[in-house]
Amino acid sequence: MSTALVILAAGKGTRMNSDIPKVLHPIAQVPMLVHAMRAGAVLSPERTVIVTGHGAEAVAKVAKAEDDSTQIAVQEEQLGTAHAVAQARSALEGFDGDVVVLYGDTPFLQPDTLERMIAARAENDLVILGFEAADPARYGRLVMNGNALERIVEFKDATDEERAITLCNSGLLACDAKTLFALIDAVGNDNASGEYYLPDVVEIAGDRGLSVTAVACDEAQTLGVNSRVDLAAADAVFQARARAALLELGVTLMAPETVYLAADTIIGRDTVIEPNVVFGPGVTVESGATIRAFSHLEGCHVSRGAIVGPYARLRPGAELSENTRIGNFVEIKNAAIAEGAKVNHLSYVGDASVGAASNIGAGTITCNYDGVMKHRTTIGENVFIGSNTMLVAPVTVGDNAMTATGTVVTKDVEPEALAVARAKQENKPGYARKLFDMLKSKKARRDKGA
Repeated sequence: MSTALVILAAGKGTRMNSDIPKVLHPIAQVPMLVHAMRAGAVLSPERTVIVTGHGAEAVAKVAKAEDDSTQIAVQEEQLGTAHAVAQARSALEGFDGDVVVLYGDTPFLQPDTLERMIAARAENDLVILGFEAADPARYGRLVMNGNALERIVEFKDATDEERAITLCNSGLLACDAKTLFALIDAVGNDNASGEYYLPDVVEIAGDRGLSVTAVACDEAQTLGVNSRVDLAAADAVFQARARAALLELGVTLMAPETVYLAADTIIGRDTVIEPNVVFGPGVTVESGATIRAFSHLEGCHVSRGAIVGPYARLRPGAELSENTRIGNFVEIKNAAIAEGAKVNHLSYVGDASVGAASNIGAGTITCNYDGVMKHRTTIGENVFIGSNTMLVAPVTVGDNAMTATGTVVTKDVEPEALAVARAKQENKPGYARKLFDMLKSKKARRDKGA
């Protein structure tokens, strides 16, 4: 049976107090909506429909960037969750299979949960996802009779016995498309909010003699995000899981709670991550590397045996080969650092390539931007770049060459040559004392006048 996803992403998220649509707020630097889409992707859906509303254009752009085949449905008026699902009808025209309804602000569903929902759907007309709540509070309760879900009871309508039930409604469901839209057509809005609620399909299905059941998962999987507090809590959940997974894989996290990971961070075993390291999107670190404290990495690749930091920044396009050294207060951007090369202190290397075993002295800068365009610097193998060298791109330094300390390189340096480009030093005997006396006299006159 083919499967389609309908992901509800129309809400404004008033409690977020933000101009950004709620589902675009990030967890581990990835929008919540993308987390939901990736969770549903385990089902290999034939179609994916995102129901947008508030900030529809921005939401659609993010969804399409993740999966260009995604279809967009717009809920012009937010009239409830059943009304939102109904907006996907035209996008699913001609589809004959199961529809799984997810929420764009519920990012932590696990593959086995969705697979169990689909397996249960094979034997039932309608499947609801429930969760065992540590504190059921005001969640709707799932009233079961064996494997059959009899009804969903809202807290305000529940008896004391029903309030004691800990199996609660997540709002997610699976149903074949034809049945689902037939049930939604029967949902009314005779309630205090005047909205069409998706959970009402359970009672309607029961009245029609359809089989309804519930699949249970742990509460963390259904964690929804409605406020900044919820967002921080959700991010903390993700980080805890991701750190635990890395530790299990053989990565050393010296202070796990201080390491911040992106959703796609990949780190090989026997790598050591020191405290207070931040990983942005698109980072791969091979086995046996060391990332020292207070470093920030994004969009980069770090090979085996490399040492990065402390206080280093790797920006997108940074490619570190094996056994490279990137030291304190060094920034690398869109640059390839070949095997054994070192950039150890207070340097910026951008739009460049550094050959094997070369050494970049402290304070070196590749001057890659002329105010309009970027230009590239090429440094060969076994090159020694003296401290405080400015490399004005485009420029090439050949193999086994050297630059003198304080040199401004504005033209290519041939292999094995020494480049020196600085003003000749001149010492003037006695001038320091004369200058200090003049300055002190000037200061005394100023202070007397004040």
